[in-house]
Amino acid sequence: MLTVRQRVSWLRHLATACLQQHHQELTAIFQPLIRPSAVIVDVGAHAGQFAKLFSQMAPEGQVFAFEPSPYARSILERALTWNRIQNVKVVPTGLSDAEGEATLSTPIKSRGGIGFGLASLAGASGDRRTTTHSVPLQTLDGFAERSGVQRVDFLKADVEGWEAHVLRGGKRTIEQHRPALYLEVAEDALARAGSSPGDIWSELAPLGYEALRAPDFEPVAAFTGTGDYLFVPARMGSGFR
Repeated sequence: MLTVRQRVSWLRHLATACLQQHHQELTAIFQPLIRPSAVIVDVGAHAGQFAKLFSQMAPEGQVFAFEPSPYARSILERALTWNRIQNVKVVPTGLSDAEGEATLSTPIKSRGGIGFGLASLAGASGDRRTTTHSVPLQTLDGFAERSGVQRVDFLKADVEGWEAHVLRGGKRTIEQHRPALYLEVAEDALARAGSSPGDIWSELAPLGYEALRAPDFEPVAAFTGTGDYLFVPARMGSGFR
């Protein structure tokens, strides 16, 4: 149940999701990694800005948009319908390193709005008021096996500190298909989930991945601060652009 203020905010979020396209500046960066027939996994699809971008870049492919938040999904699904996007499948679960259920905490902003972009399986940050939902979890490996996914070309994850759990639950799939990965790596958020930036490198370095940090996408050997990182198989090298 939403308050009047939250309903107004929801309409504003919906309008943005339907009518605006964010992240266009990443198209040129991602283009060498996403073919028209690519299979893409969007973990933490939020209101669909990345899912819409991936849909445009892979018109003959498939995007799996994982979003456990009912608030975010209510916007995501309508935005996809409004834009007549048919190659994005919304999956109403979170991804983790084990299947089951977990509590998703979503902060309430100081003026009463829903801070759904900061919803986290790692718990609330600080002393913010939150709303909570019990949400289902699955692993990427389990999903790929059950769904008969033949390949994964690209994976994006922005899940407020849960990224290491996603990687551990998808290790077999990542090792087999060697997708490029675009990950938010936020030290404080990872700490709330019992992880660290080093865990990301520990999962990917043995598989032969190299990291490049946004927005300049220069190669880095290790974590250099909170931000977005693109991990590519070493065979692509830092000159993939």
